[in-house]
Amino acid sequence: MRLLVEAMDLADIPEVLEVDRLSYSLPWPASAYRREILHNRNARYFVLRQIPEGRPVPVPREPSRPRFPLGFLFRPQRNEEDRQSTGQIAGYAGMWLMIDEAHITTIAVRPEWRGKKLGELLLATLLEAAQDMGAHRLTLEVRMSNDVAQRLYRKYGFETEGLRPRYYSDNNEDAYIMTTPDIRDEQYRRRFEEHVTELQKRLGEAGDLFIHLPGGSLEAHSEEAAKDA
Repeated sequence: MRLLVEAMDLADIPEVLEVDRLSYSLPWPASAYRREILHNRNARYFVLRQIPEGRPVPVPREPSRPRFPLGFLFRPQRNEEDRQSTGQIAGYAGMWLMIDEAHITTIAVRPEWRGKKLGELLLATLLEAAQDMGAHRLTLEVRMSNDVAQRLYRKYGFETEGLRPRYYSDNNEDAYIMTTPDIRDEQYRRRFEEHVTELQKRLGEAGDLFIHLPGGSLEAHSEEAAKDA
């Protein structure tokens, strides 16, 4: 199986909503995604798309920049027909930039794709995109009961810095506020690159999984989606 990470487009919204409904008890409406894509210049949303066997993997027009270990920030320019023919969306993730701090708003993977490190791949996508946007830190909210997601976030340097009481309106569960250290710090960057190297290795051990990221720097054979990442 082959997967492609690229920026979310309006044509992706119906499938994103499907994954959203499978992952969250309070999914976003389509209008929220349209607003983020069309009007929020400080937002970045990505989709992780399945590419069926026999279909070509899109080639990016821009070369990757070596300073980004994942190299997928420069998606291929494709029309709507090309995108729809590429294959099913397996997951998505997004964030906002507020001055020098990025806030992760959502991350989700289809149930059948969980436990395959794809949630971690999407998180790494956001971390790299945030650095490219000039952010120094990332923040997010996570359910207190979501231990698996919290372990993933801690792996990438997030620490618990506060609590939002009754944050989730479906069951009034509290949320932890988690924040990274300075992601532009050299020591953090080295750890991030080590995690990316390990992620490449783990994806490569899957045997039947092929990851192609626009930019060409990662090719591996093989929340709430993050909870099973």
